Formats: sequence, C-alpha cells, structure tokens
Amino acid sequence: MNGTREALFAFAQCIVDAKPDALVMVPNPFYQIYEGAALLAGADVFFYNTLKENAYLPDFDAIDEATWKRCQLIYICSPGNPTGAVIPERQLAELIEKARTYDFVIASDECYSEIYFNENEPPPGLLQAAYNNGDRAFTNCVVFHSLSKRSNLPGMRSGFVAGDENLIRSFLLYRTYHGCAMPPAHQLASIAAWNDETHVRENRALYREKFEAVLDILRPVCSAHQPDAGFYIWLNTPCPDTEFAQQLFDRQNVTVLPGSFLSRDANGINPGSDHVRMALVAPVEECIDAAGRIKNFIQSLN
Repeated sequence: MNGTREALFAFAQCIVDAKPDALVMVPNPFYQIYEGAALLAGADVFFYNTLKENAYLPDFDAIDEATWKRCQLIYICSPGNPTGAVIPERQLAELIEKARTYDFVIASDECYSEIYFNENEPPPGLLQAAYNNGDRAFTNCVVFHSLSKRSNLPGMRSGFVAGDENLIRSFLLYRTYHGCAMPPAHQLASIAAWNDETHVRENRALYREKFEAVLDILRPVCSAHQPDAGFYIWLNTPCPDTEFAQQLFDRQNVTVLPGSFLSRDANGINPGSDHVRMALVAPVEECIDAAGRIKNFIQSLN
C-alpha cells in the first residue's frame, strides 16, 4: 500500500462516524496528520499531553470517563514522534482493555519501531500486547508500519497496515476507491526491502554511533538525553523554542524544529514549548559537526 501518512489519514475517514459528538484522541505533541485526519473526518479532537515529568508517556488514567465514552478513535505513536518515548506493553494492554470497554479503535503509528538501541530489546507493539493477553483477533487494534524510517526510504511511500480483520476489511474497501496503486518498480523494491533485515541492523548501528557522538558533545552544556527509541533528540531548550531555533539557524546555520509547532494548547499548556526536535538522519560526520555548532550556540547564551 502507499505510505503511512496516507494510510493514517485515510483510516480516520473510514472509521469515524461523524456524529455531532464524534471524538478522536491525539497525542500532544504529535505527527500533524492525526489532527488533519480527525478534522477532515468531521470529528472533534482531544489532545492528551505527553509531558517531561511523565517521561513523555501518555497518562490515560487522567482522562475522564465522559471523554472515553465519546472516543471513536485514538492515535498513539510508539516510539513517539517527536519524543522517542516507548509505551510499555503493560500500558498498551490497559489501553486495549479501555478500547473493549468503551468500544473505540486504537490506531498505533509504529513507524519508528525498528530503530532502537539494544538489539535484544525491541520496543513492544500494540498487536504484541493484544496477542500476549490472549486476543488473537486483535480486536479494535490496527498498526501502521513504513519503509520510510526502517529502510530510509521516505520517498517510496510504502508501508503496511495490520490488525483487526473487520477493520482491515473496511479499510481495504475504502482504499480501493480513495487510494492509488504503487508503481510496479516501487512494489518490487518494497518486497526486497521488507525481506532484508541486514540493512536494518546496519541502520540501527549507525544511529547508535550518531547518538553516542552527538550526546557526548551536547551533554556538558544541556540536558540532552538518549530517547527510548527512534532518531530524534527532544531537547529541552534554555530559552523559548522558537527563539532558540531562529537564533541557532542565524548564528550557526543549523535547522531544528520548534516543539511548539508540533503541539497544541491543551489543559492550559503547550507541551512542546521550550523543546526542539533534532533529527539525526544526516551522515555521522554532519551530525557531529551540527552538534558542535549547537554546543557553541548554547554556550554563547550563558
């Protein structure tokens, strides 16, 4: 099928019954497609914050019952974009239990699931949590995967969706009329990429090297930390995030994304404020050079 961006967007159109009280839950900060998909489906959006004091994980227990009753679809992202936080299997199992109780669908964006640091401890996934708790039908659970991050092929627009058979059947019918077929060359290249794990392990090794080098440079001057997984550093900035990003580009020619651009005001705060997202996707040498420039910039602020 096409890429995860298109799939996540189309899935909301397929699932959400746009009643006056239809509600889609979205992590905050978040990948912007979730919000756009919910709004185009005619639903209200409820943002659940993922905060530093909670290790950037969602606090589902803080959401009241009335909100759960309205929920038709919840997006989760694990490992998270932009935070890199991995939702533990226990918490995934608890969310699945809520989905059964309140009859909503869980759409899990797991595009970063194959970028992690310990080869023996891959991040748990939603279907894994369902299976380990005895649900072999993956009721109300759907996961989204992509070659974009796993194989560094964002331009391929290639991924897959798996989970609850009934949801997949409806989604396939929707995509038949509202999607487009991948070119044959892309299909063949996708098959080759999905069938090869060697390049994925090599990719993880490169990210480990980049994180180690970059964090060694940044830690003396800021609170940079290695995420649970993924390829982002979610840096807590010493000044407003927009000011930090603007001045860093102006003085050091390094581009980072202000965290407030990835978030919405919810419960009186913008959880992305005073953070920037740094993507370690460039070659090792370029990441090291950028880290040095960021270090010099932060030192100049003192």
